[in-house]
Amino acid sequence: MSPTPLPALFEDLPQELENHYNPEAPWELLGKGLDEILEDLPSSAIDSPLSPEVHLLGDQIVIGKGTRIQPGALIEGPIQIGCDVLIRTGAYLRRGNWIGDNCVVGANTEVERSIFLNGAKAPHLNYVGDSILGMGVQLGAGSVLSNFRHDGNQVVIPTGGSRLATGRGKLGAILGDGVLTGCNCVLHPGVVVGRRSQVYPGVQLRSGIYPAGCLIKLQQQLEIVQLRPD
Repeated sequence: MSPTPLPALFEDLPQELENHYNPEAPWELLGKGLDEILEDLPSSAIDSPLSPEVHLLGDQIVIGKGTRIQPGALIEGPIQIGCDVLIRTGAYLRRGNWIGDNCVVGANTEVERSIFLNGAKAPHLNYVGDSILGMGVQLGAGSVLSNFRHDGNQVVIPTGGSRLATGRGKLGAILGDGVLTGCNCVLHPGVVVGRRSQVYPGVQLRSGIYPAGCLIKLQQQLEIVQLRPD
């Protein structure tokens, strides 16, 4: 059985990301490439006013114009945050993130070493670890992009009867442009979803490669039992 090919993911990457992007192994962008991009950031460049209740840790924190960060958010450098981004109360952006323009990081959402392309949104109680969200991605409330195997082994991706080694101890999801997840989805380490696909609410999506332009549904059977009267 031949390996499952990687689907179309990103139509337009910013040049700084494009220079480090390998379409045959998109997760490599989260490694040395992201490190080099963040290392080139200035020690501080904050072009939007911040409330005193916004907590900044470390240096190399870049925040673009028009970005709103609500009180109680914690931002840890190095980090690149673009223009017109909304970061809501209680958000925790751990060190090593690249956030594009017009993105949303929601209340009590945690983002760890991830890339949000322009317009990507994790707006409600999400966890995003070691992941790439394409342009216009929208995570439903409670969606979790898990990045670590419990056995601590390298993340591998099943593909057409074989297993694709990623070389990474931590890897969440690679979501192409326009991917939507429903509420309370859990994406296991090593998920790749092609652009404009939709994942139904409550789906537990195992490691693997999922095509572009598809619906990923949960098949559920309900049993309704009549209660006995007192």
